[in-house]
Amino acid sequence: MKTPRVLHLPKWFPHRYDDQDGDFVGRHVAAIAAHSGADVAVLFAAVARGPLPNLIDAEENFSGPWPTLRYYYRAAPTGLPLLDKPLKLLLYCWCMRRGYRRLCRHWGQAPDLVHVHVLLRTGLFAWALKVLRAVPFVITEHWTLYLPLRSAGISWLRRVLTRAVVRRAATLHTVSAGLRDAMAGLGFVNADSVVIANVVDTDLFHPEPTTSGAGLRAPVLLHVSAYNDQVKNISGVMRVVARLRAAWPGLRLRIAGYGPDEAALTAHADALGLLRDGTVAFLGKLPHEAVAAEMAHATALVSFSRAETFGCVLLEARACGCPVVATRTGGVPELFQPENTFGLLVEPDDEPALEAAINAVLAEPARFSASQLRRDAAVRCAPEAVGKNFDKLYQKVLRE
Repeated sequence: MKTPRVLHLPKWFPHRYDDQDGDFVGRHVAAIAAHSGADVAVLFAAVARGPLPNLIDAEENFSGPWPTLRYYYRAAPTGLPLLDKPLKLLLYCWCMRRGYRRLCRHWGQAPDLVHVHVLLRTGLFAWALKVLRAVPFVITEHWTLYLPLRSAGISWLRRVLTRAVVRRAATLHTVSAGLRDAMAGLGFVNADSVVIANVVDTDLFHPEPTTSGAGLRAPVLLHVSAYNDQVKNISGVMRVVARLRAAWPGLRLRIAGYGPDEAALTAHADALGLLRDGTVAFLGKLPHEAVAAEMAHATALVSFSRAETFGCVLLEARACGCPVVATRTGGVPELFQPENTFGLLVEPDDEPALEAAINAVLAEPARFSASQLRRDAAVRCAPEAVGKNFDKLYQKVLRE
């Protein structure tokens, strides 16, 4: 069988305005490039988050590990909202068509397979390629949009189009069975579906060597997420930590991330008295190396999300030998089987249960084996394992 050429079409992907946006998609692409038999390329188009000299701007890189074409188009081409919405759709299509032609010239042929990451425009373009060029496509979905907390916001038109695109894909891949089932509940069903985990860089995320006196350190809790309190419920974590201070002198909560609710969360921490005594520290946006170091030194990672399709940080912490306290939501429970082996789970919004679970982990941190946590993360999420799973998926689709 010849080397297949696979074109990746992500909705989210690291770009000039945010090098961590969609980085989990980037890790999937890297794992596939390194550990499958496919030649890959990435074609990405998005609204610009700053001024552009022209309607579109292009970054076409053919010299990296794989061809990566990024296009940006104006957020308000005319300044008239009624005109700008359809015009942005046309600009998106123009960018994708230009990038597709450039890649076909680079390869000397059309791709053998298109891999869509996160719907919907990406999937519509892939569907068009299937109709016009007979190129099959597979879909990877990560989005919490399909989970019960958010699915009511999906418009009827989006539902109709998503149902049609998913049905016409060769395969629907989701990062968790929980997400697959949530999509099926909305009518987004494909006859062939598969669950493959997100990627964890197990070379970067690893336990730190045990040092003498480590058990004498004050307990440190870590939270890593986008600052979106409606979904991540960071304010709930802070309220619980405020109540735990009396029982655990020196307790610290370190919060890494960035997002729209940063000012509101800082104000909430201040109102709880968590900033004055240094109980809470907002670390801001951290590079992955710094996140790995934080996880390796934390007593536990705490996630109190109301919606998660997978939760990359939960498995990154596991790879570092760090136990997790998290919520039973979306795809999280399936990552914590058998129960109480890799951490403790509570119901979303149940602050007393979260307080009890954190207390239990702080009281007996050695109950969770760092080596066992590490082994499980490697089996599930190491780049080689994920890349080989995608290789099997591609071969199956192309055979059929």
